[in-house]
Amino acid sequence: MAKANAESSGTQEKEMSFFDHLEDLRKLIVYSVIGIAAGCIVSSIYINQIMEYILLRPATAVKLELQNLRPFGQPFLYFKVILVAGIILSIPWTLYQIWKFVAPGLYHHERNWAGRITFFTTFCFLAGVAFAYFVMIPGMMSFTVSFGTKDIKNIIDITEYFGFVTTTLLAAGLIFELPMISYVLSRVGILTPQYMRKYRRHAYIIILLIAAILTPSPDPVNQLIFATPLWVLYEISIIISKLSPKKD
Repeated sequence: MAKANAESSGTQEKEMSFFDHLEDLRKLIVYSVIGIAAGCIVSSIYINQIMEYILLRPATAVKLELQNLRPFGQPFLYFKVILVAGIILSIPWTLYQIWKFVAPGLYHHERNWAGRITFFTTFCFLAGVAFAYFVMIPGMMSFTVSFGTKDIKNIIDITEYFGFVTTTLLAAGLIFELPMISYVLSRVGILTPQYMRKYRRHAYIIILLIAAILTPSPDPVNQLIFATPLWVLYEISIIISKLSPKKD
């Protein structure tokens, strides 16, 4: 009987632990949504400045004409901009909530890294977004208005323009997470600096291919400008992998 009670107690403890885990997940989702909502509120307050000085600036800088082709296209565009800006503003808060969720499964010394990892993950993402916004997108816009015949007038649909800008910013932000990905994979033993050095030449070829795809101009100088940050990120990732050995 005592053994049965003990087993019953152990099962109940496991079930409570499982439900506690679900409760933490629920809190993660709720707090993240609250953070996004707060970011959206801030974005809605400054939406005119965001539209004029951030979203539309790359197009207006090269005198590219934009147009709306859909009923209620501009109201929907404003809602999309508010949502995307709110998500970007809430990234530090969301990452912090994620690390709080995974912290119980980490060792004490690993928990101390949660705040630093949150900071550097956010920094890498925002650095990629800044690189795309100040380097990649202006170069692409300049190429768009200068390429082709003058008999064809470039008037871009605002929805297509918004999709292009947000996709480029997101892709660059994710690419700039390479050092943090290297850190995590090295800590779990999947990635080693020896492996990255072994395939360094292959990585450089892939980087040049990515630069050629993302760079609208066939000019090799522009392609090298795009490829250089990726090369630097790869070399930084090797150093981070070396400094982040697997923990037994």
